[in-house]
This record gives sequence, C-alpha cells and structure tokens, in this order.
Amino acid sequence: MSEKTKILCITCPKGCTLEVSHEGQTILEVKPGCKRGHAYAANELVNPRRMVATTVNIRGGLHPLLPVYTSAPFPKGRIHELREVLRKVEVQAPIRMGAVVVEDILGTGVNILASRDMAQA
Repeated sequence: MSEKTKILCITCPKGCTLEVSHEGQTILEVKPGCKRGHAYAANELVNPRRMVATTVNIRGGLHPLLPVYTSAPFPKGRIHELREVLRKVEVQAPIRMGAVVVEDILGTGVNILASRDMAQA
C-alpha cells in the first residue's frame, strides 16, 4: 500500500512542495519538481541530513563562546546527540576561521569547523 508524503524542497530558493508517493522507503513517484528536487525527496525519506551551526566553549578568547558549524550535512536524527557532545568541548584561543575543532564527530565523517577567527584576550 503506497503512502503520500509532502516535502518542502530546500535545494533552491523556489521552495517547491513535492508530493512523494512511496512504499516504505521505495519511491514510486514525485510530483512536481526538478531533478534536484526528486533527488532531495529520495534522500529526505531515507537519510535526512541538516547543516548544524552552534557554539563551543573557548578558553582565553575575546568571547566565551566560539561559533562552529558542520563541514557537511549531519544525520538529522543524531543532532541532539551532536549538541550534547559539543556542549562538553572546549578549545584554546587563538583559533582561525575554518580550523577543525572536532574531527569525525560521532564517527560520521563530519568535522566541526570554527566559523570565525578568535584572538586571545
């Protein structure tokens, strides 16, 4: 028995609403949308991922927190676990924008990167 799910495509600014007919994780049809939208809908049903931006503690910096982000989309279902781990991370100033703060976080192959320079206080 097929199901229908509506997904808002975020691959471009247009933001199409896609209607996906599927049986479990097998996609039968996606209406309307372009090729990129169809690929996004397939991935969203099977393995939804999101970019994550947050902060970590920094010792000796101008500010107490350093903004960081994921180097690639992170599994959506594990974002809470990611934030719990990052809450315990503390780095030492100075640090450069783009520096790897945590490598291969939670074994996902995704790195956590600094999103700004932070000089020493």
